[in-house]
Amino acid sequence: MKIISKDDEKVKFLLTGVSYGFANFLRRVMMSEVPTMAIEWVDFHKNSSALWDEIIAHRLGLIPLTFDPEYFNMPDECTCDGKGCSHCQVMLVLDKIGPCTVYSGDLKTTDERVKPVFDKIPIVELLEGEELKFEAIAQLGVGREHAKWQAANVGYQNLAVIEVNEKKLSERDRKKLVEVCPRKVFTLKGKKIEIDPLKCSLCMRCSEEFPKAVSVKPDVETFIFRVETVCGLKPEEIVRQAIKVIESKLKEFKSDLKKLK
Repeated sequence: MKIISKDDEKVKFLLTGVSYGFANFLRRVMMSEVPTMAIEWVDFHKNSSALWDEIIAHRLGLIPLTFDPEYFNMPDECTCDGKGCSHCQVMLVLDKIGPCTVYSGDLKTTDERVKPVFDKIPIVELLEGEELKFEAIAQLGVGREHAKWQAANVGYQNLAVIEVNEKKLSERDRKKLVEVCPRKVFTLKGKKIEIDPLKCSLCMRCSEEFPKAVSVKPDVETFIFRVETVCGLKPEEIVRQAIKVIESKLKEFKSDLKKLK
């Protein structure tokens, strides 16, 4: 694995020596099996806004929350047997009277490790005299249970293997090759063509334009992954947590195989 680029929201990396099946397996785990924190239960004490309780509860569930993956447990794996404790549940409360717009940053938490990632996500607009008061419970879950627990948006593609026979290209053809590529894979340094395969999307425009001089094919064991976090975890942490999930699945599979003997 080689990191190509990363920031607080996205990471792009190169993964080599794996099959299509494993690449898809890793993608699905990162999206739907990495535990994240989201609001699951909402107890409304008062809601005189224009929106029904169910709509507000739905919006609250989609607010990404920060959390410590080493501290909090999945409800069914917690020592409290899912009854609810400080290691598997966190309460967030809100009490606002209009006129105002209620934002995610208005939520007050009982644990500073769990709070909205962004403060300016609008929840509802309250008019003069309207009131919204509730208590909400956040807990861990996974994306295959509900989209509000989805950890990331993940995409991957094969790395392109690009070969250019410059002897079959005139000076005019070389300039046209640079221009015809929509992803700017080719650059002209003097009379020599330089190639950046990481930019290639395998659209085949170049090989269609110059079939005798340019060859483009996918490397079937090398993949470019793009991971964008949509939860309270950093993108690189999502990759690490996904690997832990895969290791756990493999141990479980190995244990089940022994039972067949």
